[in-house]
Amino acid sequence: MTNEPYDLRRVLAELKTHPGQYHETDVAVDPDAELSGVYRYIGAGGTVQRPTQEGPAMMFNNVTGFPDTRVLMGLMASRKRVGLMFHHDYQTLGQFLNDSVDHPIPPVEVSEDQAPAHEVVHKATDPDFDIRKLVAAPTNTPEDAGPYITVGVVLGSNKAKTMSDVTIHRMVLEGKDKLGIYIMPGGRHIGKFASEYEAANEPMPVTISIGLDPAITIGATFEPPTTPLGYNELGVAGAIRQEAVGLVPGLTVDERAIARSEYTLEGYIMPNERIQEDINTHTGKAMPEFPGYDGDANPALQVIKVTAVTHRKSPIMQSVIGPSEEHVSMAGIPTEASILELTNRAIPGKVLNVYNPPAGGGKLMTIMQIHKDDEADEGIQRQAALLAFSAFKELKTVILVDEDVDIFDMNDVMWTVNTRFQADQDIMVLPGMRNHPLDPSERPGYDPKSIRVRGMSSKLIIDGTVPFDMKDQFERAHFKEVPDWKKYLD
Repeated sequence: MTNEPYDLRRVLAELKTHPGQYHETDVAVDPDAELSGVYRYIGAGGTVQRPTQEGPAMMFNNVTGFPDTRVLMGLMASRKRVGLMFHHDYQTLGQFLNDSVDHPIPPVEVSEDQAPAHEVVHKATDPDFDIRKLVAAPTNTPEDAGPYITVGVVLGSNKAKTMSDVTIHRMVLEGKDKLGIYIMPGGRHIGKFASEYEAANEPMPVTISIGLDPAITIGATFEPPTTPLGYNELGVAGAIRQEAVGLVPGLTVDERAIARSEYTLEGYIMPNERIQEDINTHTGKAMPEFPGYDGDANPALQVIKVTAVTHRKSPIMQSVIGPSEEHVSMAGIPTEASILELTNRAIPGKVLNVYNPPAGGGKLMTIMQIHKDDEADEGIQRQAALLAFSAFKELKTVILVDEDVDIFDMNDVMWTVNTRFQADQDIMVLPGMRNHPLDPSERPGYDPKSIRVRGMSSKLIIDGTVPFDMKDQFERAHFKEVPDWKKYLD
């Protein structure tokens, strides 16, 4: 195996040694809806329209209109595959990432000869420059507002250059040198930095890196309060790999880029400039989002003026399907880590593990595995749920289960709901709270009593834990332990 620093190509080389985890095809495919349509059947999973399934990561080698580019889909569309790529048990990835946040290895600047991201350079001053011909960004559906960069890591800094941050946003290709970027209000440090520049009426330099080691991609999705303002999440990736992420100065902007990315776009978030997201298609829709529905086209996206596109030779364009299992890995595992960090501080030893399943797109639902030592712990499980709600406004449903329940098996979780739960006793409903605006049920017309404006929601706690003083009445049937059971499969 190569001793090169970690990047997407090294990860794929390792992944190919695991049967059933990677597949590539030379069959021609159109990036306009067809590519995502194909992968929907093969491996998207998540909340994607059925039929779908968990399947291999897939490389499309013959992409119409882009003879020198390959497109990768589904790299993180399996929690078990993420475990393989991180060399860690998939069931404890949340705690693994929690430890990585606590012990970050900051990024380092490297020289140009260590930056394959700059092997090929296209500048906006070139007469034939057009990002739509250089970047093989697919559309997820025929109704998308345009081709989207769905897994581009945006790197930017505050005006004083004392803090930097990386985040992932949906970005649509709007013109030959123009991107529309959706920055959700109130939650992204890049947005705070951009507000500083806008107040000064100055463009903000940024780089967008695409095609990365998944340690970077997943690490970049941590949010406050786990990673406060000034915390650069590239340090999380450094801790996962136990090697610092390499950065290289941009060629046309005063900002750094990830040195081993497949693609880098350089440019500026323009001050006081906005663009209609579906200005080229007028479909009224953006793209499919993690809850499984199309997002509405935003009437006023912020604008990135692209000044350069650089890439590796024979570059790999990485993309995700909005509601797929990839979103669950990217958003869900860091949220699990954050909930564990919070509950470990407040009620240590009581929350054993956390899982944000595909049913909630990685954000809307959490399953918490609870440990009770004695009768004095009764009620601590509901306290844990309230802690999670207090810190993560996008969380809508918490299911509480005992430590003998496999939180990664929804049949086992629903068995708990059916045999350790009474609806009149074990439900808590918390109305009138904030949640994620992409949930289509969160609008006043659905519930005018508790939803005053879009993005509000009632929160739900389903307590499937057994009262401590009744534990002996809820013991599962005990089977004989057979340590060498696998010999019967030989």
